[in-house]
Amino acid sequence: MLTETLPERRQVADVVAERIERLIVDGVLKVGQALPSERRLCEKLGISRSALREGLRVLRGRGIVETAQGRGSYVARLSGTQDASPLMHLFSSQPRTLYDLLEVRGLLEAESARLAALRGTEADFVLLRRRYEEMLAAHSAEVSDPREHARLDHAFHLAICEASHNPVLVHTLQSLTDLMLSTVFASVNNLYHRPVQKRQIDRQHSRLYHAVIGRLPDQAQRAARDHIASIRDNMKEIEQEEQRLVRATMRLEGWG
Repeated sequence: MLTETLPERRQVADVVAERIERLIVDGVLKVGQALPSERRLCEKLGISRSALREGLRVLRGRGIVETAQGRGSYVARLSGTQDASPLMHLFSSQPRTLYDLLEVRGLLEAESARLAALRGTEADFVLLRRRYEEMLAAHSAEVSDPREHARLDHAFHLAICEASHNPVLVHTLQSLTDLMLSTVFASVNNLYHRPVQKRQIDRQHSRLYHAVIGRLPDQAQRAARDHIASIRDNMKEIEQEEQRLVRATMRLEGWG
């Protein structure tokens, strides 16, 4: 057990803080998640309660952990919302950002799928199977909420990324959560009520899922890349359809 026998008490706090930071970086503890009880943390980390409290004090000072009345200690939002908000607004206000983000998604998710097929553990695949089955259940429901579809779609893709065991890749995708959900919602809202496109997306998700749990890295990479490219192409087609409709309506009403 780590005790306060080091030359300086501050050193103990830093060691404890680093151990908890590693849990956050590895995705074991997630943004907004409450920390386990003091007893459980002490047992898992092999430290005393006084050492844990010192470490948490360091993490609060770094803005990594926050404590709130009634919630206890939890992982703070790490992306710097004050700086990010104006940038997020600019991105979300520009229609072309949808296609820029889909390009980024194609790159990141293709690599995360490849790595997930190579590195995923059985525990990762249990979680991935849950996300996949939840998504399928929502898609087959007669009464559906597009925003719930978007959330489950995103959770499925995030589970694949987490199985890559690349913390930087996971946190990069998580930092794009708001924009990611906006594009997933756009695709779900526009594509899932179109039977042909809905069946296509379901087939693509199935290929991606089975390639990852089948530990087929090249197929998983290709399935993820093709899925995002297909969404991009379908979105562009829908956009062009809407533009043609607007032009035809204006001609009909005598604008031109």
